[in-house]
Amino acid sequence: MFRAGRRGSRAAVAAVAAGSVSLLLAACGEGAGAASGGGDWKPTKPIEYVAPANTGGGWDTLARSSARVLDKAGLVNRPMRVVNKPGAGGAIGWSYIAKHQKDPHKLFVTSPPILLVPLAGESGQTYRDFTPVARLNTEPLAYVVKADSPFKTFEDLAAKLKADPGKVSVAGGSGPGSLDHVGLAGAVQAAGADASKVKYVPFDGGGEALTSLLGGHTDVAVAGGSEVQALVRSGDVRALAVSSEKRSPILPDTPTLAESGIDYVFDIWRGVMAPKGLTEEQIAYYEKAFEKMVEHDSWKKESKKLGWTNSYLGSEEFGKFLDEQNKEYAGILTEVGLRK
Repeated sequence: MFRAGRRGSRAAVAAVAAGSVSLLLAACGEGAGAASGGGDWKPTKPIEYVAPANTGGGWDTLARSSARVLDKAGLVNRPMRVVNKPGAGGAIGWSYIAKHQKDPHKLFVTSPPILLVPLAGESGQTYRDFTPVARLNTEPLAYVVKADSPFKTFEDLAAKLKADPGKVSVAGGSGPGSLDHVGLAGAVQAAGADASKVKYVPFDGGGEALTSLLGGHTDVAVAGGSEVQALVRSGDVRALAVSSEKRSPILPDTPTLAESGIDYVFDIWRGVMAPKGLTEEQIAYYEKAFEKMVEHDSWKKESKKLGWTNSYLGSEEFGKFLDEQNKEYAGILTEVGLRK
């Protein structure tokens, strides 16, 4: 059974800046526990916070939600300015960040596409070209159709995909071989259909994918649970299944794939990265800010509303997690015929 994107320990403690500088600061009572972050470094101008997709999707929601909490709670000493840089499943935004090595005033939100898009040969950058700052949360994918769709259950969809996969178009908010595509392909393969024959239609963000579904241009959409919950509540779309091991608290009436007879689990993790070449003090500043953010009441309320599960990891642990996930995703992409 595929276990893509397993949550890992929720009790993981953030790794703070290592080395003699950090030890000296800690001895003076001014280490990473200082009010505005770790070490002596602090931003000297507004922080450009990049969402590598259009507005309305998971990356955009994460960037704007976290920027709002960080600013209002005073966890950063300069404004967080969200900038959308959509295109190529995230690769346009990554290329932009990669041009600003050692710039501590740029951050970007991230998730599995930072691994999957390069593995599929669709990006000139890989996760190793950036600095991991923190992993923040996880959530499931949701497989949705319009309210008037003939597909009433995921079993209905699976049956059609087995019989005639080329006749079903599925919208996703990330590029070929990326998060939504792999989340779809893994489920399709686990259901006994040929994932390579399914018509996957990529868009720049979950918002565009859902717009395509609502406009009747595609038959199914796959997106994060937080992206579809409002449309499910309004009755515009019906969620056939979620990819998590347990039902999502924001889509409690939607069965898991396992409940639909599909032995597949896929969790979306989301986090924050920075350009390559930041100093330990710069990493520690942001790491500590995000560590405090996930414990803040306003963030907990936001997470509950969006169906996000806290899964914080600091920079060092996040880096190790990315190494493990990269190996796991490489295997999945190979098995479903998406790795180039």
